Amino acid sequence: MLSIRKATTEDCILIHEMAHIAFTATYQNMLTAGQLEYMLEWMYSFPNIQKQMVEDGHVYFIAYYNQEPCGYVSVEKQDTDLFHLQKLYVLPAFQGKQIGKYLFNEVIRYVKEIHPEPCLIELNVNRNNKAVSFYERMGMKKVREGDFPIGNGYYMNDYIMGLDI
Repeated sequence: MLSIRKATTEDCILIHEMAHIAFTATYQNMLTAGQLEYMLEWMYSFPNIQKQMVEDGHVYFIAYYNQEPCGYVSVEKQDTDLFHLQKLYVLPAFQGKQIGKYLFNEVIRYVKEIHPEPCLIELNVNRNNKAVSFYERMGMKKVREGDFPIGNGYYMNDYIMGLDI
């Protein structure tokens, strides 16, 4: 019923397509149309997804529900004992099926596999995003917050959440 696999660069278009649905649904009532469009291009254009995978070391996983793509997650090693959960999105039609939890746990499993020593996983989440409570249920704690400039006069108004594993 639910499966998750590691993505390859062949999946950049699929991730791009899912992102336009999931990211837009998540942020359409939190961000201006201009910022939404800017962030979609910045994070989810085909060339930027490919760059994240090939040059920046982001590892993506794609979830399938009854063999239909339904969500994705990415993680990046940022330092010796620090990983950053970059993205975790489930398509609106598949929310409420525990897919986010499975994607989150896949990142934990993957990080423990490649880095068996104790480490920290952090993520940025918009302070107004209902996902804050999801991450708290997954055991993450708010460790700091900030307003981070992302270009074009826009900011990400985020909590930084962390989990020691």
